[in-house]
Amino acid sequence: MKERRLKLLYITSDILFSVVAWSLFFFFRKLAIEKKIFGEELIISADRNMYVGMILIPLFWFLIYFIVGSYNQPLRKSRLKELGETFLVTLGGTMFLFFALILDDQIIEYTNYYLSFLVLFVLQFFLCYIPRFLLTTRTVHMVQSGRVGFNTIIIGGNGRAIDIYNKISMQRRSTGNIFIGYIPVNNDRESGLEDHLPALGSLDDLSSIIVGHRIKEIIIAIEYSETKILGNIINMIGYSNVVVKSISGTHDILFGRVKMSTIFGTPLAVLNESPIQAWQYNLKVLVDYASSAFALILTIPLSLALAVAIRAESRGPVIFKQLRVGKNGKYFYIYKFRSMHNGAEDGVPRLSSDDDSRVTPIGRYMRKHRLDEIPNFINVLKGEMSIVGPRPERPYYIDQIVKRAPEYNHLLRIKPGITSWGQVKYGYASDVDQMINRLEYDLLYLENMSLYVDLKIIIYTIITVLKGRGV
Repeated sequence: MKERRLKLLYITSDILFSVVAWSLFFFFRKLAIEKKIFGEELIISADRNMYVGMILIPLFWFLIYFIVGSYNQPLRKSRLKELGETFLVTLGGTMFLFFALILDDQIIEYTNYYLSFLVLFVLQFFLCYIPRFLLTTRTVHMVQSGRVGFNTIIIGGNGRAIDIYNKISMQRRSTGNIFIGYIPVNNDRESGLEDHLPALGSLDDLSSIIVGHRIKEIIIAIEYSETKILGNIINMIGYSNVVVKSISGTHDILFGRVKMSTIFGTPLAVLNESPIQAWQYNLKVLVDYASSAFALILTIPLSLALAVAIRAESRGPVIFKQLRVGKNGKYFYIYKFRSMHNGAEDGVPRLSSDDDSRVTPIGRYMRKHRLDEIPNFINVLKGEMSIVGPRPERPYYIDQIVKRAPEYNHLLRIKPGITSWGQVKYGYASDVDQMINRLEYDLLYLENMSLYVDLKIIIYTIITVLKGRGV
């Protein structure tokens, strides 16, 4: 079962049964409460509020479930966690609807409020949770039976690697790990793990192995004496969209914030847990889309004026696009208002500086106020960028940066942004050395991602734009 299809099933189920829950609640209100108040038969089908609610209420529940991360990683769901999460989220959502829609209704006695709240909660919870439980149970059984799994490799071939391989592979119920092979460290090719798994190559081949074998999970099983290379391994994995786990104890030197994952008594630490909580990340995504759409509409007059000025000043297209590297190392074209003479970026890539002769007078003004980046909002709507995140770089420069600062790969775990902490605090970089110096600010943002930090960066950016300190 593909993850995307399963996610769609969860979403469809939630929306459909939210419609049913609201419809039943509406019938209850009309027949059990309002009929007693007005003392006459009510024509429910003629009530416009019922049909409006059948559209807006399911949309409300979908947004709530989306924000809290109910649709994240559907193949790795836990039934117990699903129960607790659905209960708490439904309780909170019902309280909101109660105060927003029900509290001002006419009632005969105060207990009608409690009854309305209870009925709405029970209907929404059970009608949504039962299909979720069935879907999750089916998925868990498919994982445990080995019909669905995650391509997994082990880094290390020593005694610890053999031990964890045996513990996982000998379980009666599958953990979902489909072992493809292992990558030896030092002289591990002569260890006992090659009797069970093929050696796929060296650590230098890690990136190509992940792509070639569609790896979803990596288990690092190196000895305590080899922890000095753990940082290098993590940097190599960098932006790869895989779950990285390590035997408990090997991560302590480098990582202070990890999530523990126990596989049938084998304690593993998740090393690349998302730097931001699921609900904050999902809310960030919604804010990105809504804000970008609003910004593009709001700046239409300004964009038209800039387009006329750009065309009047120099030949060439109004919009300039350039290849950049985004989340998980995927290439995309970034859109900007052209601030240089047409063809200035042809040939060997060059970084711009304050006195760059390639920049036009209008371009210099746009850069000063960062107006050339207005089309970046199109990239946000396409899902390629975020409003706040490390600025995307060209592949040519990323190759140079990674050779000197491999930790740059970690920035590719998240979407690049229109503005960033590095850009606000350090500014534009005119050479690779400055890019590396700016890196520490972006890594600091990565480790402290939150909506609050994003808001601070946006405020600083607005101040920078208004003061004309964009370059």
